[in-house]
Amino acid sequence: MTLLQRRIATVRRRSASRGSVTAETAAMLPALMIVLAAALWAVQAVNVQLECVDAASAAARAAARGEPLDQVRDLARSATRPDAHVKIARDAETSNVEIAVDVRPAWGSSLPAVRVSASASAATEP
Repeated sequence: MTLLQRRIATVRRRSASRGSVTAETAAMLPALMIVLAAALWAVQAVNVQLECVDAASAAARAAARGEPLDQVRDLARSATRPDAHVKIARDAETSNVEIAVDVRPAWGSSLPAVRVSASASAATEP
């Protein structure tokens, strides 16, 4: 086989596989989009979790100071989501606040929600 024949054979092999990378990329893109959407949903859930932690801490301190429970509940909801589930328990020694929020992805409201929650306690002031 001469040098010219080998080069022609190489060119023919290269042209036979031409466009395969484009087809593989097109097949992979939907899966990549799903993984990206799931990652964004996870970031959103972590963000809401941090909001719940901060809101529970602030509400527990307010409850420990003796503020009215309705005002404490409003404080907790203003620091997180308006549809947050807030539970407040106050006795002579401690004030406990639990906050739970259902997180749905912004792009798929028909998908099931992930519930994130946080709780905080503070010593009740005399």
